[in-house]
Amino acid sequence: MTLGFTPPQTWLSAPFGRPGRNCRAAIIGVPFDCGTHPNRIGSRMGPTSIREMSTHLRRYDPRNNIDVLDRLGLVDCGDVPVTASLIEESFAAIESGISQIVGENVVAVTMGGDGAVTLPQVRAMARHYPGLCIVHIDAHTDAYPIQGYNTATSFRHMVQEGLVDAARSFQIGMRGPTMVPGVYEFCRELGFGLITMRELREIGYQAVAQRVIEAIGDRPVYLCFDMDFFDPSVAPGVCTPTWGGCQAHEGLAFLEMLGPLDSRILDVNTVSPPHDAGGMTAFLAGTVMWNFLAGLAAKIG
Repeated sequence: MTLGFTPPQTWLSAPFGRPGRNCRAAIIGVPFDCGTHPNRIGSRMGPTSIREMSTHLRRYDPRNNIDVLDRLGLVDCGDVPVTASLIEESFAAIESGISQIVGENVVAVTMGGDGAVTLPQVRAMARHYPGLCIVHIDAHTDAYPIQGYNTATSFRHMVQEGLVDAARSFQIGMRGPTMVPGVYEFCRELGFGLITMRELREIGYQAVAQRVIEAIGDRPVYLCFDMDFFDPSVAPGVCTPTWGGCQAHEGLAFLEMLGPLDSRILDVNTVSPPHDAGGMTAFLAGTVMWNFLAGLAAKIG
């Protein structure tokens, strides 16, 4: 007798399980947040919402006539076993889970979770990719000169722990007010190339992308895409919405411009479903993931 059970919902109905021999990319959920935000707690539910909204996507890329999932042998590994607010234990689980996947030469595409989940993922990536560079697309630097492990300090810790080549790494899209002074200056002191949202618009998306590509070259890249890079008018369900961000078509086009980079992971984070409108932020996050995977599929031929 066949039992009437169905597998868990996966991103775009990709097979659920561990990467096999022909797998080039894998989806991983990181359902963790620190639980310390004064009024926007909920990004721990981000992976579930992104998977739900991925049903609006399709698996074929008509520009290259590619079945993206098939070309990549894509699998959804499920969620890292974490407990929201328990930072030390959850960071260890995230680092271990990511390390297992990328250790098999598989490109990881992760769904947070708040911005704190980036640090343990970088720790895992640095173990496998010496000389790792960061391209951080966000409204905030997440490199504040404050104490503790939280959403505002991930990028400070990764530099101070010697995990990344900060001199060839970039922070792009910063804007809005900050909770302490001197944030941009401190970010530059750490070594990051910081390009604010205003500068991004003045210089131009394509010119900035070319600058990043030329600086990094063929080095391995950790591509971090915080959804508050987008304006709240198109991505309201984020941890820290900040007006003046890019529109959906601008952000997706910029991601495509960064396609020549050797990105070994895409970290999409800060989707907060309790604050989302009709799942539009989760849908856009899933589209960011799809565009990245389509570009990867086209590159491997």
